[in-house]
Amino acid sequence: MAKHSEETSHRTQNLIRAAAGSACLALVLIASGCGSTPKDTRAADETTIRALDAQWAKSAAAKDLDATVGYYSDDASLLAPNSPIASDKQSIREAWNALLGAGASLTWQATKVDVAHSSDLAYVVGSYQLMTNDPKGSVAADRGKFVEVWKKQADGSWKTVADIFNSDLPAQKPAPPAAAKKSARHPHSKKKGRTHSHSSGM
Repeated sequence: MAKHSEETSHRTQNLIRAAAGSACLALVLIASGCGSTPKDTRAADETTIRALDAQWAKSAAAKDLDATVGYYSDDASLLAPNSPIASDKQSIREAWNALLGAGASLTWQATKVDVAHSSDLAYVVGSYQLMTNDPKGSVAADRGKFVEVWKKQADGSWKTVADIFNSDLPAQKPAPPAAAKKSARHPHSKKKGRTHSHSSGM
């Protein structure tokens, strides 16, 4: 009987140890699972994107074409008004080269930055001011709004993948066609001949 009681006691202790070990293992797994939850970096990402966008605006104001185009990803798209979509770095570069031509002055300000919960995408909304010289040398002022879509790259940097802007000003009405010049001769008028009077005699 004593031997049987001793074996039962050993079995009970082993079961308790096994249960305790399983409980510890479960706690470790739960703790490791909680630790794998991605950290919310949206506030830091927003600060980063605001700083990048402000620096981008400074590059454009300085007419630094290389730096300005450098904020786009390799697969970015630029949707400028009254122009075909620019969907590669070369066409984006050409669009900015025209935009930053002689006499042009461009500034913009971000008014809203929203980062996705995944912290890999964000969009920026803002307004711009553009001054240009027309062919006659007169200064033309424009103002409008823009939307930029930013994407976190594989190296952790942020690049613009889509950029669209358009004017707040009403579209200019096309000039009316020039009025046809009136004909010097009315189509229904007849040329008046000269009337000669003849004397019937001396």
